[in-house]
Amino acid sequence: MTRGAGEMRGARRPRVRLRDVAERAGVSPTTASFVLSGRDMRISEETRQRVLRTARELDYRPNLAARSLRTQDSRTIGLVADTIATGHYGGELIRGSMTAALKHGHRLLVCESEGDPSLQSALVEDLVGRQVSGLVVATSSHDRVSAPRGTGGLPVVLLNCRSDAPYPAIVSDEVAGGRAAAGLVVRAGHRRGIWLVGETPPSSLPGTGRFEGIVAELAGAGAVLDEQLSCKWWPEAAYDVMAQALAGGGRPRAVVCLNDRIAFGVYQALAEVGLEVPRDVSVVSFDDSELASWLRPSLSSIGLPEFEMGRLAVEALLGTEAPPAERLVPMPVRARDSIAPPAV
Repeated sequence: MTRGAGEMRGARRPRVRLRDVAERAGVSPTTASFVLSGRDMRISEETRQRVLRTARELDYRPNLAARSLRTQDSRTIGLVADTIATGHYGGELIRGSMTAALKHGHRLLVCESEGDPSLQSALVEDLVGRQVSGLVVATSSHDRVSAPRGTGGLPVVLLNCRSDAPYPAIVSDEVAGGRAAAGLVVRAGHRRGIWLVGETPPSSLPGTGRFEGIVAELAGAGAVLDEQLSCKWWPEAAYDVMAQALAGGGRPRAVVCLNDRIAFGVYQALAEVGLEVPRDVSVVSFDDSELASWLRPSLSSIGLPEFEMGRLAVEALLGTEAPPAERLVPMPVRARDSIAPPAV
């Protein structure tokens, strides 16, 4: 027996409408709508349970597109990033944002501009057209960005970045993080032979903030930086400057690295001249990436509070209180095996 084309493909079930639920439950469509949307309109408990039971039996699914057109609210947050989803850093920013959005009954729609301002503008306009409840503009590294265009008056929160525009910004407290890193070294007993590795140009918000905190904490303990080796924040560059300094007779007692990749290069350079971490040289770093726990000995590192930052960004959009102009999120301290008292 030959089946028809529609039967072979699987006949599509007709969509169950709100009116179908109301008729089966013996209530008006308005009453069914109030029950299924969770609105308390003094509907009896017996009626409410009957509507909910009928909706389950009919496998009713609300038409979200129609609801958003009617209410002008899609229950969606738009997150426009540069390279967070496809890069090595920033994934926890998305997870924190998504968790907070779900808590408020919203979904998170993530778009990437790849750092292209024109693409960012197009993505923002598209999200506005989709009637998102608000926008989060994020960067994978702590940057200063231009104000997003075409927001249509929607609330905007900046995540892991700052701008001259009057938008709330959620950023890590880099200065306090710098103090925490230097504090680990100081509390271990180091007062001299302290080096810093990594460049700190004015355009680098993490670099300048961390440097400010490190210097301030050392000064308060009566210590100073004896050497600063400027290099890109990559292992190869860090290895090169540290190897050169060691070959020239330099001998640090403690090294503060501006990120974990720098610390990796420093570890290699120290090992090549027979210096052990932390017996001969203590090392502390920033970011608390997976690299920090993989290194041997494990690396003490000041973490990036990405999950908490993402959560706070969405809370700033959907919460009932007006957010501050800038929210500084504490950076967690991950003390591991790379710090010890200075060798005698």
